Amino acid sequence: MEPGKSARMPPSLLRFFCLLIAFVSVALSGIAQSAKHIPPHGKLVRLFNGKDLTGFDILLQSKGLNNDTDKVFQVEKRVIHVSGNDFGGIVTQKEYEDYYLRTEFKWGDKTYLDRVGKARDCGILYNITGAIPAPPNGVWPRSFEFQIIEGGTGDIWLIKGASLKVKGQPFSSQERPPDDSVQYTKAPRFGEGPWQNVTGYRDPVGEVEKAHGQWNLLELVVDHDHVKYWVNGKLVNEATDLNATKGKLLFQTEGAETYYRNIEIAPLK
Repeated sequence: MEPGKSARMPPSLLRFFCLLIAFVSVALSGIAQSAKHIPPHGKLVRLFNGKDLTGFDILLQSKGLNNDTDKVFQVEKRVIHVSGNDFGGIVTQKEYEDYYLRTEFKWGDKTYLDRVGKARDCGILYNITGAIPAPPNGVWPRSFEFQIIEGGTGDIWLIKGASLKVKGQPFSSQERPPDDSVQYTKAPRFGEGPWQNVTGYRDPVGEVEKAHGQWNLLELVVDHDHVKYWVNGKLVNEATDLNATKGKLLFQTEGAETYYRNIEIAPLK
Protein backbone atom coordinates (compact mmCIF):
# COMPACT_ATOMS: atom_id res chain seq x y z
CA MET A 1 0.00 0.00 0.00
CA GLU A 2 1.34 3.41 -0.94
CA PRO A 3 2.04 5.85 1.89
CA GLY A 4 -0.90 8.20 2.54
CA LYS A 5 -3.52 5.96 0.91
CA SER A 6 -6.15 4.07 2.93
CA ALA A 7 -7.22 0.49 2.21
CA ARG A 8 -10.56 0.04 0.45
CA MET A 9 -12.99 -2.73 1.29
CA PRO A 10 -13.90 -4.90 -1.73
CA PRO A 11 -17.46 -4.10 -2.96
CA SER A 12 -18.66 -7.67 -2.37
CA LEU A 13 -17.49 -7.59 1.26
CA LEU A 14 -19.03 -4.15 1.76
CA ARG A 15 -22.39 -5.42 0.50
CA PHE A 16 -22.17 -8.41 2.85
CA PHE A 17 -21.58 -6.19 5.90
CA CYS A 18 -24.42 -3.85 4.89
CA LEU A 19 -26.84 -6.79 4.60
CA LEU A 20 -25.63 -8.20 7.92
CA ILE A 21 -26.18 -4.87 9.70
CA ALA A 22 -29.67 -4.56 8.18
CA PHE A 23 -30.59 -8.12 9.23
CA VAL A 24 -29.39 -7.61 12.80
CA SER A 25 -31.26 -4.30 13.04
CA VAL A 26 -34.54 -5.87 11.90
CA ALA A 27 -34.09 -8.82 14.29
CA LEU A 28 -33.36 -6.58 17.26
CA SER A 29 -36.31 -4.35 16.35
CA GLY A 30 -38.63 -7.38 16.29
CA ILE A 31 -37.37 -8.58 19.68
CA ALA A 32 -37.79 -5.13 21.19
CA GLN A 33 -41.30 -4.81 19.77
CA SER A 34 -42.34 -8.21 21.10
CA ALA A 35 -40.92 -7.48 24.55
CA LYS A 36 -42.65 -4.11 24.62
CA HIS A 37 -46.21 -5.24 23.99
CA ILE A 38 -46.31 -8.27 26.30
CA PRO A 39 -47.01 -7.63 30.01
CA PRO A 40 -44.62 -8.91 32.69
CA HIS A 41 -44.79 -12.67 33.04
CA GLY A 42 -42.99 -15.64 34.53
CA LYS A 43 -40.80 -18.12 32.73
CA LEU A 44 -42.16 -19.58 29.51
CA VAL A 45 -42.87 -23.30 29.79
CA ARG A 46 -43.35 -25.64 26.85
CA LEU A 47 -46.85 -27.05 26.50
CA PHE A 48 -45.58 -29.21 23.63
CA ASN A 49 -42.35 -31.00 24.53
CA GLY A 50 -41.26 -31.50 20.92
CA LYS A 51 -41.28 -35.29 21.22
CA ASP A 52 -44.87 -36.44 21.75
CA LEU A 53 -48.29 -35.21 22.86
CA THR A 54 -47.80 -35.77 26.57
CA GLY A 55 -50.10 -33.39 28.47
CA PHE A 56 -52.78 -33.41 25.75
CA ASP A 57 -55.87 -35.46 24.97
CA ILE A 58 -56.87 -35.95 21.33
CA LEU A 59 -60.51 -35.25 20.50
CA LEU A 60 -61.85 -36.18 17.05
CA GLN A 61 -65.38 -35.91 15.72
CA SER A 62 -65.18 -39.29 13.96
CA LYS A 63 -63.28 -41.23 16.65
CA GLY A 64 -64.01 -39.67 20.02
CA LEU A 65 -61.35 -39.24 22.70
CA ASN A 66 -57.77 -40.54 22.40
CA ASN A 67 -58.47 -42.79 19.43
CA ASP A 68 -56.44 -41.17 16.65
CA THR A 69 -56.00 -44.29 14.53
CA ASP A 70 -55.82 -42.21 11.34
CA LYS A 71 -52.92 -40.17 12.75
CA VAL A 72 -54.54 -36.78 12.30
CA PHE A 73 -51.95 -35.47 14.79
CA GLN A 74 -48.33 -36.54 14.39
CA VAL A 75 -45.07 -35.21 15.82
CA GLU A 76 -42.37 -34.73 13.18
CA LYS A 77 -39.01 -33.11 13.94
CA ARG A 78 -40.31 -31.12 16.96
CA VAL A 79 -43.36 -29.97 14.98
CA ILE A 80 -47.02 -31.03 15.33
CA HIS A 81 -48.27 -32.00 11.88
CA VAL A 82 -52.06 -31.80 11.66
CA SER A 83 -53.40 -33.61 8.61
CA GLY A 84 -56.72 -31.74 8.81
CA ASN A 85 -58.69 -34.85 7.81
CA ASP A 86 -61.15 -34.60 10.71
CA PHE A 87 -62.60 -32.04 13.11
CA GLY A 88 -61.46 -31.72 16.71
CA GLY A 89 -58.17 -30.92 18.36
CA ILE A 90 -55.57 -31.64 20.98
CA VAL A 91 -56.80 -30.49 24.40
CA THR A 92 -54.59 -29.62 27.37
CA GLN A 93 -55.17 -31.79 30.41
CA LYS A 94 -54.69 -28.77 32.66
CA GLU A 95 -56.64 -25.54 32.99
CA TYR A 96 -54.95 -22.14 32.75
CA GLU A 97 -55.76 -18.60 33.83
CA ASP A 98 -53.94 -15.24 33.67
CA TYR A 99 -51.31 -16.23 31.14
CA TYR A 100 -49.27 -15.37 28.08
CA LEU A 101 -49.44 -17.99 25.31
CA ARG A 102 -47.27 -17.99 22.20
CA THR A 103 -46.94 -20.42 19.34
CA GLU A 104 -46.10 -20.57 15.67
CA PHE A 105 -48.18 -22.05 12.88
CA LYS A 106 -48.03 -22.45 9.13
CA TRP A 107 -50.37 -23.89 6.52
CA GLY A 108 -49.82 -27.09 4.62
CA ASP A 109 -51.31 -27.66 1.18
CA LYS A 110 -54.14 -30.18 1.66
CA THR A 111 -57.77 -29.51 2.52
CA TYR A 112 -60.48 -32.03 3.38
CA LEU A 113 -64.18 -32.50 4.03
CA ASP A 114 -66.16 -29.27 3.74
CA ARG A 115 -62.97 -27.15 3.54
CA VAL A 116 -62.08 -28.36 0.04
CA GLY A 117 -61.89 -25.27 -2.16
CA LYS A 118 -62.47 -22.99 0.84
CA ALA A 119 -60.17 -20.87 3.01
CA ARG A 120 -57.86 -22.98 5.15
CA ASP A 121 -59.16 -22.95 8.72
CA CYS A 122 -58.12 -23.92 12.24
CA GLY A 123 -57.75 -22.07 15.55
CA ILE A 124 -56.94 -22.10 19.24
CA LEU A 125 -59.81 -22.42 21.72
CA TYR A 126 -59.18 -21.11 25.23
CA ASN A 127 -61.04 -20.64 28.53
CA ILE A 128 -62.92 -23.85 27.78
CA THR A 129 -65.68 -24.36 30.35
CA GLY A 130 -68.15 -27.15 30.84
CA ALA A 131 -68.06 -30.62 29.37
CA ILE A 132 -66.50 -31.26 25.99
CA PRO A 133 -69.27 -32.51 23.66
CA ALA A 134 -69.22 -36.20 22.86
CA PRO A 135 -69.25 -37.01 19.13
CA PRO A 136 -71.38 -37.10 17.06
CA ASN A 137 -72.91 -34.12 18.90
CA GLY A 138 -70.12 -31.80 17.78
CA VAL A 139 -66.65 -31.30 19.24
CA TRP A 140 -66.49 -27.59 20.06
CA PRO A 141 -67.03 -26.84 23.76
CA ARG A 142 -68.11 -23.53 25.25
CA SER A 143 -65.04 -21.34 24.76
CA PHE A 144 -63.39 -18.41 23.01
CA GLU A 145 -61.35 -18.85 19.84
CA PHE A 146 -58.21 -17.25 18.49
CA GLN A 147 -59.23 -17.76 14.88
CA ILE A 148 -56.67 -18.95 12.35
CA ILE A 149 -58.10 -18.75 8.84
CA GLU A 150 -56.82 -17.48 5.53
CA GLY A 151 -57.74 -13.81 5.29
CA GLY A 152 -59.07 -13.61 8.85
CA THR A 153 -56.45 -14.77 11.34
CA GLY A 154 -56.97 -12.82 14.56
CA ASP A 155 -60.77 -12.83 14.56
CA ILE A 156 -62.42 -13.73 17.87
CA TRP A 157 -65.07 -16.44 17.74
CA LEU A 158 -67.47 -16.97 20.64
CA ILE A 159 -68.71 -20.51 21.02
CA LYS A 160 -71.83 -21.87 22.73
CA GLY A 161 -72.49 -19.31 25.45
CA ALA A 162 -69.28 -17.26 25.48
CA SER A 163 -69.59 -13.48 25.59
CA LEU A 164 -67.36 -10.38 25.75
CA LYS A 165 -67.04 -6.76 24.64
CA VAL A 166 -64.84 -5.22 21.95
CA LYS A 167 -64.41 -1.45 22.32
CA GLY A 168 -67.54 -1.43 24.47
CA GLN A 169 -69.66 -3.34 21.93
CA PRO A 170 -71.13 -6.58 23.31
CA PHE A 171 -70.76 -9.86 21.43
CA SER A 172 -72.36 -13.10 22.59
CA SER A 173 -73.29 -16.61 21.53
CA GLN A 174 -75.98 -18.93 22.83
CA GLU A 175 -75.37 -22.31 24.38
CA ARG A 176 -78.64 -24.00 23.32
CA PRO A 177 -80.30 -21.80 20.72
CA PRO A 178 -83.24 -22.81 18.52
CA ASP A 179 -81.01 -21.98 15.53
CA ASP A 180 -77.52 -23.53 15.55
CA SER A 181 -76.07 -20.54 13.71
CA VAL A 182 -76.12 -18.33 16.82
CA GLN A 183 -73.99 -20.81 18.74
CA TYR A 184 -71.06 -19.09 17.02
CA THR A 185 -70.45 -15.32 16.87
CA LYS A 186 -67.49 -13.47 15.33
CA ALA A 187 -65.77 -10.28 16.47
CA PRO A 188 -63.60 -9.32 13.46
CA ARG A 189 -59.96 -8.43 13.86
CA PHE A 190 -59.00 -4.76 13.69
CA GLY A 191 -58.76 -3.33 10.18
CA GLU A 192 -60.09 -6.44 8.49
CA GLY A 193 -61.03 -6.04 4.84
CA PRO A 194 -63.57 -7.95 2.76
CA TRP A 195 -63.35 -11.71 3.09
CA GLN A 196 -63.95 -14.53 0.62
CA ASN A 197 -64.18 -18.18 1.58
CA VAL A 198 -61.77 -19.52 -1.04
CA THR A 199 -58.52 -21.46 -0.69
CA GLY A 200 -55.45 -19.23 -0.51
CA TYR A 201 -57.40 -16.03 0.20
CA ARG A 202 -55.44 -13.04 1.49
CA ASP A 203 -56.91 -9.84 2.92
CA PRO A 204 -56.47 -7.09 0.27
CA VAL A 205 -56.64 -4.37 2.94
CA GLY A 206 -54.61 -5.48 5.94
CA GLU A 207 -53.22 -9.01 5.68
CA VAL A 208 -51.23 -9.98 8.78
CA GLU A 209 -50.20 -13.50 7.80
CA LYS A 210 -46.95 -14.19 6.03
CA ALA A 211 -46.92 -15.88 2.62
CA HIS A 212 -48.25 -19.43 2.40
CA GLY A 213 -45.84 -21.97 3.85
CA GLN A 214 -44.05 -19.52 6.15
CA TRP A 215 -44.22 -19.61 9.95
CA ASN A 216 -46.46 -17.09 11.72
CA LEU A 217 -46.13 -16.03 15.36
CA LEU A 218 -49.36 -15.95 17.40
CA GLU A 219 -49.49 -14.39 20.86
CA LEU A 220 -52.41 -14.40 23.29
CA VAL A 221 -52.63 -12.64 26.64
CA VAL A 222 -55.46 -13.63 28.99
CA ASP A 223 -55.52 -11.22 31.92
CA HIS A 224 -58.59 -12.16 33.97
CA ASP A 225 -61.51 -10.97 31.76
CA HIS A 226 -59.30 -9.02 29.33
CA VAL A 227 -57.67 -10.59 26.24
CA LYS A 228 -55.33 -9.39 23.50
CA TYR A 229 -54.31 -11.08 20.24
CA TRP A 230 -51.14 -10.44 18.25
CA VAL A 231 -50.19 -11.89 14.85
CA ASN A 232 -46.57 -11.49 13.83
CA GLY A 233 -46.12 -8.73 16.42
CA LYS A 234 -49.20 -6.72 15.39
CA LEU A 235 -52.11 -6.21 17.80
CA VAL A 236 -55.14 -7.49 15.88
CA ASN A 237 -57.84 -7.82 18.54
CA GLU A 238 -58.64 -6.90 22.12
CA ALA A 239 -61.66 -7.63 24.27
CA THR A 240 -62.92 -7.18 27.84
CA ASP A 241 -65.68 -8.54 30.07
CA LEU A 242 -65.19 -12.20 29.16
CA ASN A 243 -67.75 -14.32 30.95
CA ALA A 244 -65.16 -17.07 31.57
CA THR A 245 -61.64 -16.34 32.75
CA LYS A 246 -59.94 -19.75 32.88
CA GLY A 247 -60.06 -23.18 31.30
CA LYS A 248 -58.32 -25.64 29.04
CA LEU A 249 -56.79 -24.94 25.62
CA LEU A 250 -57.57 -26.75 22.37
CA PHE A 251 -55.50 -26.59 19.17
CA GLN A 252 -57.85 -27.40 16.32
CA THR A 253 -57.96 -29.58 13.28
CA GLU A 254 -60.67 -28.21 11.02
CA GLY A 255 -60.28 -29.58 7.51
CA ALA A 256 -56.94 -27.99 6.58
CA GLU A 257 -53.39 -29.28 6.86
CA THR A 258 -51.61 -27.23 9.53
CA TYR A 259 -48.35 -27.24 11.47
CA TYR A 260 -47.73 -26.00 15.03
CA ARG A 261 -44.41 -25.55 16.82
CA ASN A 262 -42.94 -23.82 19.89
CA ILE A 263 -46.14 -23.87 21.96
CA GLU A 264 -45.24 -22.06 25.20
CA ILE A 265 -47.12 -20.54 28.12
CA ALA A 266 -46.19 -18.35 31.09
CA PRO A 267 -48.16 -17.03 34.08
CA LEU A 268 -48.67 -13.27 34.23
CA LYS A 269 -47.09 -11.46 37.14
